[in-house]
Order: sequence, then structure tokens, then C-alpha cells
Amino acid sequence: MNTGPLTGVSVVMPVLNEAKYLNQAVSEILNQQVSVPIEVVLAVGPSTDETALIAAELAAADPRVVVVANPSGKTPAALNLAIAKAKFEVIVRVDGHAILTENYIQTAITVLQETNADVVGGVMAAAGVSRFEVAVAAAMRSVLGVGPASFHTGGGAGPALTVYLGVFRRTALEQVGGYDESFIRAQDWELNYRIRQSGGLIWFDPRLEVTYRPRSTIKALSKQYFNYGKWRREVARTYPETKSLRYLAPPLTLLALLSSAGLLITSYVLGAGFYLIFLVPIAGYLSLILTGSVLIFNKKHLSSLLWQPLVLLTMHMCWGAGFLTSPKNLRVR
Repeated sequence: MNTGPLTGVSVVMPVLNEAKYLNQAVSEILNQQVSVPIEVVLAVGPSTDETALIAAELAAADPRVVVVANPSGKTPAALNLAIAKAKFEVIVRVDGHAILTENYIQTAITVLQETNADVVGGVMAAAGVSRFEVAVAAAMRSVLGVGPASFHTGGGAGPALTVYLGVFRRTALEQVGGYDESFIRAQDWELNYRIRQSGGLIWFDPRLEVTYRPRSTIKALSKQYFNYGKWRREVARTYPETKSLRYLAPPLTLLALLSSAGLLITSYVLGAGFYLIFLVPIAGYLSLILTGSVLIFNKKHLSSLLWQPLVLLTMHMCWGAGFLTSPKNLRVR
């Protein structure tokens, strides 16, 4: 991979219906203190608000802002279009609602140079505002909620399987052919897997922190985690060697709970005297959720504890249901 001096940074951002936040998002990126030239490439999808107009105005006002159309509106397509338009050899992926720390880009450049990595990234720092969002954020930053991935839970700097968003050497992206546009979800993990398989190094550094705003309703959270599970099953189909207990835990838990409930009801109806034994797995799981909620909830927001068990239950069950019901024709190849 190319390890020479870095002459500039291209920030690529897929945008769709982001009129409310786009001005601020672009302004915050351009105000980053960076030692090399910077540009922002906006891949604008077919929005129903004034996103396209605002993007055009931003580009007209500042030559560092570039706009490219993304007719499909799909995230991986947007990223590939933006990367193709970008002119610098460091590519920084940013989402419309992501909030970068003040020195995020410069720190990423330094880490790239010091580690000779192909991709660097850090913590997906979930932070909520409402009581429900605070509970979701706590779950997303805990092992009980999302497993031990360092980009969720933090940890020391070092090699990683994947990172949140990511700052890439362009050569690494070009070597593997960019994002696979058939992965509507999980495209980051899939791309980083191919980069690792090609011999590339993915590096996690906890100083690279990006604030993430979690979903604000049960319905939105359910849909999000159902889709996560659905697309993780597709990753497992495509790359069977990546299966792990971490990803199988939610669907196996859901199957165990459904089986226990079914046996409980059947044995009760048939008058079997031992039917209460089938309550043990259900009671054990609920005890884990309740105990875990007390341990992980945000102590600065005591009222969020009321939401914490429901948030954890929703994340686990919806992820598991998505995984179990994922159709084999999910991807259009």
C-alpha cells in the first residue's frame, strides 16, 4: 500500500433528506484543523426536502465543497460515486448526522502515518438526548447490548476487524474495488473484511471519537436492529468463515425463548406436572436483562433505567428475528 506523504483529505458524505443538518455538518468539517488541504464531496440522493438546493449553495460558496448526484439514493452507491469524484489520497467517510471531535481528521492522518495502516477509525460514541435515547446509547456502548466490538465499547489502540465509518488510504479502496453496492446494509464491515483479506491493516484508536445520535422510538429501534440482523445473516452467507458466537447469540436466544414458551404452553394444556421447568430459560434471560440494565444504565439520567430493559430486549429480539428470517435473495447481485 502507498505510505508516502499525504497531500490532502477528501471527506465523502452520502446525503439524503438532510436539509435540516447539512449546513452545520459541512461547516463543522471545513472548520477542522487539518495540516493538508481538505475537500468535502457530497453525494446527494433524490431528497424530498431542500437538500439538493442547499448542497448546490454550499458548493457555490466554497470551492472545497463538491457535489455529485446519487440517483439510487443508496449509501454504498453514494460512497463509490463520492470516492470517484474525490481528488485526494486520504478518504474520510462521514455520515450526515455524525459529529466529529474537533481534531478527528488530523488525528486520523497522524495515526495512518504512524501505524502504516490502510484504514483507521475509532469509537461510535452513542449519545442520547431523551430518556429513551439515553437508554439506547447506554446499550449501544455495552457488551450486553452489542457485544465486545471495540468501536462500540472502546479499548486500547490496535488492529481491529472493523471500525466505525473509517478513514482510508485511497489505494486500499481501489485495490478491493470499493464498496459492494449489493450490500445495502453492513457495507462497512464487508468492505473492511475484503481489505483485511487483501493484506490490509485496519487500526482502531479510541481518540477517534464520533458522536452518534441513536434512534428515538421503539419502532425505529426495532426496524434498525431487525435490518442489522437480516444483513448480518447475508454477510454470514457470503463469508461463512466469519460466523461467530457473537452473531449467533441473538438468534439462538430467540429460538430458545420461543421453544421454552411453546413447551410451557403445551405442557400446561396437557396437564403435565413439570411444566414450570420450561419457565427457567425465560426467567434466566429476563433476570439477565434486568440485572444488566442496572449495571449499564447512565447514572446521570436515573429515569433512563425505566427504558433500559425494554431497549435491551428490543435490540436482542429484533436482531435475532432479522437474522432468522433473512431471505436468501436479500442481495441483488
